Amino acid sequence: MSIPFYDAIVIGAGAAGLFCAAQAGQRGLKVLLIDHADKVAEKIRISGGGRCNFTNRDLDPAAPHKHFVGQNPQFCRSALSRYTTADFIALVQKHGIAFHEKHKGQLFADRSAEDIIAMLLAECAAGGVTHWQPCGVKKIAFSAPGAGESSAGSYQMDTDRGPVAARSLVIATGGLSIPKIGATDFGYRLAQQFGIALIERRPGLVPLTFDGADWAPYAQLAGLALPVQISTGAKKNRMAFDEDLLFTHRGLSGPAVLQISSYWQEGTPLAINLAPHTDLSTALLQAKARSKKRIANELATLVPSRLADAWAGQDADWQRPVNEASDKALARLAERLARWELTPMGTEGYKKAEVTLGGVDTRALSQQTMECKTQPGLYFIGEVVDVTGWLGGYNFQWAWASAHACAQALPA
Repeated sequence: MSIPFYDAIVIGAGAAGLFCAAQAGQRGLKVLLIDHADKVAEKIRISGGGRCNFTNRDLDPAAPHKHFVGQNPQFCRSALSRYTTADFIALVQKHGIAFHEKHKGQLFADRSAEDIIAMLLAECAAGGVTHWQPCGVKKIAFSAPGAGESSAGSYQMDTDRGPVAARSLVIATGGLSIPKIGATDFGYRLAQQFGIALIERRPGLVPLTFDGADWAPYAQLAGLALPVQISTGAKKNRMAFDEDLLFTHRGLSGPAVLQISSYWQEGTPLAINLAPHTDLSTALLQAKARSKKRIANELATLVPSRLADAWAGQDADWQRPVNEASDKALARLAERLARWELTPMGTEGYKKAEVTLGGVDTRALSQQTMECKTQPGLYFIGEVVDVTGWLGGYNFQWAWASAHACAQALPA
């Protein structure tokens, strides 16, 4: 019995895999899409609070280093410039999906992430894509062309649904983030099998945790959210974000912390301004001149009351009427709130991380096609590659753009 043969097999039915399979199929290629999970595109389904933050208007393809992290953020310039935010928006509009901009260029589906998934599946259907799911891949082998053959070789694999082969193999298996929805290290293991270099992986866009005893004074603030400025790194490499912070029982989360986590290095401190739009020192001195209220009460007019109570309770000099406090004590309180320095113990790990930093070394890939330079017919796209975007739709746009670049390059 002959083994089914395809022009391309795409492994991974997430954002990048679905879009690549659809685009390649619509070029006329015979495409097989395989995924081991029961459900398609689980990461799309849970993203953006269930509404999928599918791209970002602020993305600048000419300057990817502004919004992407990796050993070489410039690698993604080619793909991002050839398939832009506007291109994906046009596709969403073609399918009649209503969407809105939340803030900072972030675009969300009005109704549900299910609309984006349905759109991708419809695009795959339009390309005649064969879809095996759930279907595990047990073994992959490459057959190089024989002497005098013009073929580039082929990939053979054993799957739960039997053997299959293809001229090209696309790995769109994502990273290690959120294992409960099916994340595995499959893509990294395959890269190692074919001698493709990897950059060390770690959780990205992830909450940060602190030592239990050190965090005890702040655990009472769990659930409190407020706008802050957060930064890390020395002056030359300092990275800062103005976003919302969320206190948790074990540490800090919210957009501010998720963003800074991709830049934070273990053992280094964070600096947080808990009142970035207020001159606390001046405000407290003005309160001293007109008020006999306790410092915590006056502070509660400037920052959330729970935060005011927690901070004022840390020093005897701050637990008195504001008019009885020394200027020096009020200045110290203002400085402590404006530059709260603390060093995380670690992160919540892959179970809570939205993405995986690191992955397939971009130096091993063509930035035009996403094909391996040393392994013909093998392509890596999306999160499995060492390209990680900011929170806010950037990672999805990388998925669409890298998938499109690959799909256009796949040989018929």
